[in-house]
Amino acid sequence: MSSVCRRSWHVFSIWVVRIQAIMKKILLLTGLVLGFFSLSAKAQGDTDAIIQAFKSSNASEVAKYFDDYVDMKLLDKPEIKNVGRNQAGITLQAFFNENGIKGFEKASDREIGNTMYMTGKLLNSGKGYGITILLKAKDGKHQIISVRIS
Repeated sequence: MSSVCRRSWHVFSIWVVRIQAIMKKILLLTGLVLGFFSLSAKAQGDTDAIIQAFKSSNASEVAKYFDDYVDMKLLDKPEIKNVGRNQAGITLQAFFNENGIKGFEKASDREIGNTMYMTGKLLNSGKGYGITILLKAKDGKHQIISVRIS
């Protein structure tokens, strides 16, 4: 091989190695972006289901998203802490029945780390009630750990 041919081959091989490195970076970045979006979509699906449960005014459906223990504060009643999932569902259903809750409108939400706050309004035939829901990501899905109604 002539020296010109060797030099051309050397330049070509360096070019191929650089292209391969760029392609690996692009592939890695694409994988990370797709992974992030799939996790976001799953989290979004959880919160959408929780919102739908509140919109249906069905406390037993909402209770499916309760953590094992929940803190609750309902209107002027004292706050109850670490109430079990079943009892929290019964308490919420009693509140819905006593106050004629017919729906839910989400006002805002904010996620910080694995904790999410959601605020909204429980609807009835009157003015409705403000609600703040605290959720925590656990085992890849959001679970309600606190409900405050005012």
